[in-house]
Amino acid sequence: MKKGLVVTIIVLVVVGIIAWVLTSNKKANEEKTAIVSQSSGAIIVKTDTAKKQSIELDFTANGNFTANKELNLLAETGGRVTQILVNEGSPVKKGQMLVKIDPEYASLELQNAESAYQKLKTDLARYQSSYETGGVTKAQLDEIEFSLRTAETQLRQARRRVQDAFIASPMSGIINRKNIEQGAFVSPGVSLFEIVDVSSLKLEVTANESQVVNVRKGDKVTITTSVFPGQTFTGTVTFIASKADNTLNYPIEIEVANPGENSIRAGMYATARFSFPKQEEQIVIPRSSFVGGVNSNQIYVMGSDSTARIKEVVAGRIIGEQVEIQSGLNEGEIIITSGQINLVDGTKVSPQSN
Repeated sequence: MKKGLVVTIIVLVVVGIIAWVLTSNKKANEEKTAIVSQSSGAIIVKTDTAKKQSIELDFTANGNFTANKELNLLAETGGRVTQILVNEGSPVKKGQMLVKIDPEYASLELQNAESAYQKLKTDLARYQSSYETGGVTKAQLDEIEFSLRTAETQLRQARRRVQDAFIASPMSGIINRKNIEQGAFVSPGVSLFEIVDVSSLKLEVTANESQVVNVRKGDKVTITTSVFPGQTFTGTVTFIASKADNTLNYPIEIEVANPGENSIRAGMYATARFSFPKQEEQIVIPRSSFVGGVNSNQIYVMGSDSTARIKEVVAGRIIGEQVEIQSGLNEGEIIITSGQINLVDGTKVSPQSN
């Protein structure tokens, strides 16, 4: 008995919900019908007025400084480290001696190479003398000449290995990291130092397609950073990518001279401001005004008889959600910005009241 009562209550609740939904839908339909009747069957659209305004091209972009030059110095010869002449943080000049590696093995190789070379040089002189008297053949003379050239190459290599035991800096900069200790044995290819040059730095930023078209190599850019509040730096655009990255933005590099010793450090965060001359006022309309997209160059305008008229225009620059109109539209014309999907040329329209 109780079970039947519960079922009855559930059925009544469901019926009540259905009745409420149907009533709500009826009211909504009546409201829509009232709007249509009020507009005499016209399509409700959103509109805007074509007007001239100055286009703002200035923009800012954030990024991080990187060293203009950075080098991981590797050992070119093997041996035991006998002397380290710099420490981490030490400024160095190009050609300055950094570390010495025990040249004993390289020196022995050089002695052997010099002995072999001198012996072959003497042998060549003797072979040339014998060849003139018929004591040796031309093939034997050619062979000793070839051996001498090989020995000469080996001698130059041995001299280079001795020179490589005294390692100098190939660039000016600062020792950012030291990877060796005195007494350690190193092999060719082992990392010795990381050297960075921060006399000038690069600020790496990105710009979207509407921004990058206005940027040129050599442009001057104002740079600020929260590390030095109230202070501005000037940079020069040195690189603009020809291809967008995975985020559809274009990488830009800005070179900045470091104003003082280590004032700016690689890795610091900064903001670049790109400034452009003030633009002449142009007619600008919302991007949504175009039928099917900006490339169509077609928009709808509302005539004095409240009908939609298709119009051909020539679109210019796209700045965010605004599009510059170069020709085909006059200032003061009423453009339709929403609802174009329901329109054809000559359709009656009614502006949506705000």
